[in-house]
Amino acid sequence: MGVVNMANPFHVNDFFSNSPALSLTLAGIFRQGTVAEKVDLCNGEEQAVEIISSENSAPARTRSDEDPDDNVDGGDQTKNKNKRRKKYHRHTADQIREMETLYKESPHPDDNQRQQLSKQLGLSPQQVKFWFQNRRTQIKSIQERNENSILKTEMEKIRKENNSLREAIKKVCCPNCGFAKEKEKKEDHLIRIENAQLTAEIQKLQAVIQNDISGMNDRSRVVKLVSQATEELITMATLGEPLWMRSVETGREILNYDEYKMRFPPPSTKTRHIEVSRETGVVFADITMLLKCFLDVNHWKEMFPCIISKADTIDVVELGHHRNNGVVQLMFAELQMLTPIVPTREVRFVRHCKQLSAEKWVIVDVSIDNTIEDNNINDIASVVKFIKRPSGCIIEDKSNGCCKVTWVEHLEYCQNMSVPTMYRQIINDGTAFGAKRWLSTLQQQCERLIYFMATNVPSKDSNEIATLTGRKSILRLAHRMSQKFCREIGASNLHKWTKLPNTKEGDEIRVSYRKNLNDPEEPIGVILCAVSSVWLNVSHIVLADFLTDASRRHEWDMMSNGNPAQSLANLAKGQDRGNSVTIQKLIRSEKGKEKRILQDRSSNACESLVVYAALDVATLQSAMQQGGEESGAGVAMLPCGFCIHPDGMESRPMVITRSKVEAGGCFLTLAFQVLASSCPTDELSIESAVESVTDLVSCTLTNIKTIFNYSQPHGSSPPNLLFL
Repeated sequence: MGVVNMANPFHVNDFFSNSPALSLTLAGIFRQGTVAEKVDLCNGEEQAVEIISSENSAPARTRSDEDPDDNVDGGDQTKNKNKRRKKYHRHTADQIREMETLYKESPHPDDNQRQQLSKQLGLSPQQVKFWFQNRRTQIKSIQERNENSILKTEMEKIRKENNSLREAIKKVCCPNCGFAKEKEKKEDHLIRIENAQLTAEIQKLQAVIQNDISGMNDRSRVVKLVSQATEELITMATLGEPLWMRSVETGREILNYDEYKMRFPPPSTKTRHIEVSRETGVVFADITMLLKCFLDVNHWKEMFPCIISKADTIDVVELGHHRNNGVVQLMFAELQMLTPIVPTREVRFVRHCKQLSAEKWVIVDVSIDNTIEDNNINDIASVVKFIKRPSGCIIEDKSNGCCKVTWVEHLEYCQNMSVPTMYRQIINDGTAFGAKRWLSTLQQQCERLIYFMATNVPSKDSNEIATLTGRKSILRLAHRMSQKFCREIGASNLHKWTKLPNTKEGDEIRVSYRKNLNDPEEPIGVILCAVSSVWLNVSHIVLADFLTDASRRHEWDMMSNGNPAQSLANLAKGQDRGNSVTIQKLIRSEKGKEKRILQDRSSNACESLVVYAALDVATLQSAMQQGGEESGAGVAMLPCGFCIHPDGMESRPMVITRSKVEAGGCFLTLAFQVLASSCPTDELSIESAVESVTDLVSCTLTNIKTIFNYSQPHGSSPPNLLFL
């Protein structure tokens, strides 16, 4: 198992490689606590390291068995000892290689295996036994150092956060006496509570990591697991009928689970909730970029900001060879929908990358819990709620700047998740967490990168963005804005949502607040976020077009005071005409002060995201002048916006008729963020800010419903529930 480099998790030491230099261990029996070590270089090609014990291959001798000359004092005794040292056994490179090969297959060989290996290598069974004992001890010490490194890093983060909070408290003192106010004493108490919670979370993570690593100590077990998972994924991705059947009603592929169980018997007969989906499409990206996206956890999170709320690489089991062929990683991810009312999904899995041919690769994810007995799964169900059966994608390079991707997503879970009734349809048909959403998001993000690097993309009404550097800076700033928005409105345990009483229209609003002390990308102070999710009888594309139309912004935006906005720039970031970044001018009539609205829209078959933030002219011009990867990194803003999901009704007609069937509705999640107070320790103004932001959410929803002639009785449900 490799040791993770915290700066770059891919530069690690591979302790399971075939390098003789890393495979040299004690050659004989430890005796009298004396160990000598010697390093030789053979012809400058291969480095052989010998760790010599005080025993050779012969049986150990007692004091009475020693030569009489051993009792001679002085130089004679020294000469005799030197003679014995020269007889010590030294393992050859071939012996080490053979023992290393057996160790990979079985770290604990039985007596028959040791006897056979000793005859083959010309060693005694006792020497073979001690070599394996020393090898296991070496691997165990490496694992312990790795765990200690992870814990030290987490503790250092807590210590730094604690110090920053204390420094912020010290700055807010009474001007007369110089002591902290009573409010700061209360804040100090809250800091202790937060630190205790963080410490408890670290202990929980430590227990999970220990559980994962303990399951991976038997390396042959992990290798067998990923090998079987790879074969299953290839079968699931390439076979058609009878394994996959085409639904006449929806047009989607549906897994024939009886056929699946015949091919791949499940580890348990216990009934579980199952979600399986498959999707195929073309992605405009080369194979190298896609492999980096999946194997670098930071790139993976950036590629799927709407789906992944948290992710990390816990350990690297195998480094792989050329172009990461053979990489095995232990990973963690928290998956989300962009609404606080749908619970997130925590999964821990092993990710394996393998090259199938010159143009074809496979990325397979499988939970290591697949090898745990069924009664043990329930023991960790409180931590790992979802089990990833072999999932992932097959990537085929088409040699013209694009790849064909076949995605399979297969999840099982034992618990009854508390999913809201109105979202069950899109969760069951795979729109929420299935292969279609993963592939659609990947296609959309790859298009964004292509348009970002292009130099000949026409810009509409872009008088204020005259340079290519300015265009890239605005696109990068908009992407940062959307990423921040996705992090703040989900149901991740990073946020604590409070449900408020229903409004007169029956809308449920949830609020959360956080304190920003030193993040330059947000205003310093107490930040309040209010979110509401509703069903509307309008297509998600139609609703997204309406919300991004500058000429109709005043119809729903309460901050425009009834004044229409003017579009100043429109930067395309995809083939879809709606996927673009726009700059709008907003004039507030009461003061005559101009504001700029930076707006980012991303639409695909599974969701539409509209995110915006108000910026002053000077800030926007400064951001356009920046260049490089850090452009826009220091711009403080509070993104607001909308996330829209189709409700799945457009492919499910209730009756057969020649008349035109109305398109399905959508689920709209609206989120506003405001600065409740510029002082991080101020809590008095939160209550009044909650009232203001909830009024803003309620009025905006009322305006949108009025425009689309929407009227739903209080407490009623969207019509798609008829099909559940």
